[in-house]
Amino acid sequence: MSSPRTRAAVLGSPIAHSLSPVLHRAAYAELGLDGWTYGRYEVGEAQLPAFMGELGQEWAGLSLTMPLKRAIIGLLDEVSATAASVEAVNTVVLTRDGRRLGDNTDIPGMISALRERGVEKVESAAILGAGATASSALAALARICAGPVTAYVRSDARAVEMRTWGERLGVDVRTADWADAREAFAAPLVIATTPAGTTDALAADVPQAVGTLFDVLYDPWPTALAAAWSARGGAVVGGLDLLVHQAVLQVEQMTGVTEAPLAVMRAAGMRALAGTVR
Repeated sequence: MSSPRTRAAVLGSPIAHSLSPVLHRAAYAELGLDGWTYGRYEVGEAQLPAFMGELGQEWAGLSLTMPLKRAIIGLLDEVSATAASVEAVNTVVLTRDGRRLGDNTDIPGMISALRERGVEKVESAAILGAGATASSALAALARICAGPVTAYVRSDARAVEMRTWGERLGVDVRTADWADAREAFAAPLVIATTPAGTTDALAADVPQAVGTLFDVLYDPWPTALAAAWSARGGAVVGGLDLLVHQAVLQVEQMTGVTEAPLAVMRAAGMRALAGTVR
């Protein structure tokens, strides 16, 4: 590519753990984008406006992680309907005419990761947790789930939040107490959105017959829940699957290529998690 717009990066805090540079750089190498670079920058909410103000014409795009996915919205010229639906932007494309366009590739990335495992539509689903990732999961389920979604949460406030997101996204959300989380395993699709270790105690409760588990964690992997699920013969979609699928969409938007190298990017991510690449 001859375009001078060849810089991209991931922003967030903390950011040192991010696998995004590994995935994007692997894509650039495979696509022959020799002049392209992808970095990582430790940027908090307070520093974000100044960082955005200093971007030059050489910048093509940004990936955003916590705590910037909502903070970036007021600094953009346009936000996609997908990103607006969950008030979260994880991708910014910087156009030649100086516009800054925000999108959310986590939601279509979830759908693509599930589709890769043969999950196109489900009659119902369950979500473990109620944080920011849970709202993205609800947005994905709005497109593939025909029936109710039960969210297992730890507080009344979280329950209200999830039902509110459901109303906004057009999903029939029912809520249940975290103490009953093992009941989620009867659903054909279970999406675990909780921090590392949270679901470990539930691993012993995985039944003999299970559907599909989407556990959004990727390090450590497998989680105790994912390992137990696999042992029962259930399909498991992991956090690396999500990370790679959303990164594929980012690479395509930022570089203009029509098809980013999914397999190459996944292999690079697996090597990084194994400790052979950083």
